[in-house]
Amino acid sequence: MKNVAIVLAAGSGKRMNSDVKKQYIELSGKPLIWYALNAFEQSEIITDVYLVTGEEDIDYCREKIVGAFGFDKVRDVITGGRERYHSVMAGIDAIARDGGCNYVFIHDGARPFVNEEMLERLYVDVKLTEACVAAVKSKDTIKIANQKDYVVSTPNRNLSWIIQTPQVFEYQLIKEAYGTLKEEECGLPCQGIVVTDDAMVVETWTKHSVKLTEGSYENIKVTTPIDLVVANAIIEK
Repeated sequence: MKNVAIVLAAGSGKRMNSDVKKQYIELSGKPLIWYALNAFEQSEIITDVYLVTGEEDIDYCREKIVGAFGFDKVRDVITGGRERYHSVMAGIDAIARDGGCNYVFIHDGARPFVNEEMLERLYVDVKLTEACVAAVKSKDTIKIANQKDYVVSTPNRNLSWIIQTPQVFEYQLIKEAYGTLKEEECGLPCQGIVVTDDAMVVETWTKHSVKLTEGSYENIKVTTPIDLVVANAIIEK
């Protein structure tokens, strides 16, 4: 089985308020992106990795991240796009050029605490369902609001989940979904569609159901300075 991870690290990290892009900020002596790459490098499930980053960072990632830390599974470092889904498209196109695969694990490089146990749970589910995402049940009550910030409804908390990555799909399914999105992309603003994750792409353009697989409350996304504090605490623990 050929199982490929697409690791996304093309964001600018504006909310981090740092001169250093967040994927390169040090976390316990290692750049943030190291943690996700290392998890896939050590995994018995993942066979190949594509790192997607900004065009200006391609050489840096190849030399200072992939080369310096010996990430042998990284097949290529490729240029991302304007939006997150453009970067995923770039990763899927790279996989297609190299002959495809069985399953695609799409992961935000700003989530440093993906681990083998989580990957194993996702792998079991994707083989059964063809589409699954890491998620945790919401600890808080969720409110749905209107455009004026007034409450419209309150979903049942027992049925509310917080979505994470990795998001994992059968290769042909995710390739088809993103192919259709690419064809219809120019019409998204008129329809009021904002693509926020890969599960949404599959739900919208293939109508395929997506399974929620247990992630971890420690599988945080490092976006703001307070997230770095939490991440360091997790490492220390």
